[in-house]
Amino acid sequence: MTNGKNTGYTLPGRAESYWLATTPDSNYPVLPGDIRVDVAIIGGGIVGITSAFLLKQAGVSVALIEADRIIKGVTGYTTAKITSQHDLIYNRLISELGREQAKQYADSNQAAIEKIEYIVRSWNISCDFAHKPAYIYAGSEDSAQKILDEVRAARSLGLPASFEESMPLPFETYGSVRFNNQAQFHPRKYLCALAREIEGDGCHIFEKTRALGIEGGEPVVLKTDRGTVRADDVIQATHFPIVDKPGELSNRLSQSMSYALGVRVEETFPDGMFINAEEPARSLRSQPAEGGELVLVVGDGHPTGHGNPTHEHYKNLEDWAKSIYNVRSIDYHWLTEDVMSDDDIPLIGRVTPDSGHSYLATGFRKWGMTTGTAAAMILTDTILGRDNPWTEVYDPSRSRQGSQMIVQEDISRVEPNQGILIEKGEDKVAVYRDPQGVLYTLNPACRHMGCSVSWNDADKTWDCQCHGSRYNARGEVILSPAVYGLLEKKIKK
Repeated sequence: MTNGKNTGYTLPGRAESYWLATTPDSNYPVLPGDIRVDVAIIGGGIVGITSAFLLKQAGVSVALIEADRIIKGVTGYTTAKITSQHDLIYNRLISELGREQAKQYADSNQAAIEKIEYIVRSWNISCDFAHKPAYIYAGSEDSAQKILDEVRAARSLGLPASFEESMPLPFETYGSVRFNNQAQFHPRKYLCALAREIEGDGCHIFEKTRALGIEGGEPVVLKTDRGTVRADDVIQATHFPIVDKPGELSNRLSQSMSYALGVRVEETFPDGMFINAEEPARSLRSQPAEGGELVLVVGDGHPTGHGNPTHEHYKNLEDWAKSIYNVRSIDYHWLTEDVMSDDDIPLIGRVTPDSGHSYLATGFRKWGMTTGTAAAMILTDTILGRDNPWTEVYDPSRSRQGSQMIVQEDISRVEPNQGILIEKGEDKVAVYRDPQGVLYTLNPACRHMGCSVSWNDADKTWDCQCHGSRYNARGEVILSPAVYGLLEKKIKK
């Protein structure tokens, strides 16, 4: 990404993340040899540490393995916004996934905000936690309608969204989505405090211990360069999965770089966290710091290995910051790399449906503080055998890039008060049209074990062929063992 030429541009400030610069290094021991625990966790970022913390609170013994020092990977280079506002996503999620799964995404990220605040308050963690509104603004007239659409979509999912005509920023905008009761914090102060709670009572953190491979079975065997960890379950909480069997994940994941400056400005920074709706991204938030407020200017992202010479991205951010503020100094610069999934939804859960006790969490795009916390909550529930209402939207085995061969023409023959299971190749949809003509298109996979349902013409129900779960014509559960209704399925027009 750099041509090695002397450009005359000097990178501003210290080449270090503010979060790392203002907290001491950890010093946990290496794995001393072979051990046995309930759960082995690979990776010492927000997913790994939060998972270990929650599992220990539930009485489970854990061993967290980190190749370097904890919280020095991607989590140590984040913007550290704790928000359910993830760019312009909710209008698209409703359109592509249906309202139920869009709501799962929304609810899980709102719950993650609440979980972080609960932990901060309950354990009295000093980590600069503060509530802030989060804004995504239209930087051009072309984005104005997208802002309005996003407000409507977010509000329909129960999110604390509203439209704001004007913005407390020193340049022209064209309306924004405002999310109330969002937050920000110092991620290393928070996670270092959680790490201190993990150690002891049969739970461990081992640094400078590199995971080499995972062998399935009961127990799962995690091989490292320092010894072997045997466990009932294993979580890959690494940046990018180190074990990808059967080798499909790498086709669904890519990586993206972003750049950050820690800037001091003459002006008072407004109350809030801000990001634009266009490319290149421009993100702003403040951070209380010694010597006065620090403003984090973040953006100019591009796929890893592509883009302009690295210094140009920093210079773009510096020029932009100086065009809107009186910049007193630039104290820090750093870059980060984020994993992106092919559908912009993280992969959280079992690696494959039959992988049994092997789990992963990755693909957080650029919103890992909430989705990483939600991942820890989902994985903890799954390992403990508890139902979690958000698992479907994040399921690593989901297929959103399928053929969608069934189109509106295929369902036009469904009469009022009739249900039909339509099959076209491998594509299936359960279709019901009510007496008023309202159409319900459902995924026919039973929410218990995934078997296909069939239409019961006498009772007007969808009945599972395997274990007898039953759903009404609209897909709502009326008889167990299923506890969740059939998922909505979007049909091409």
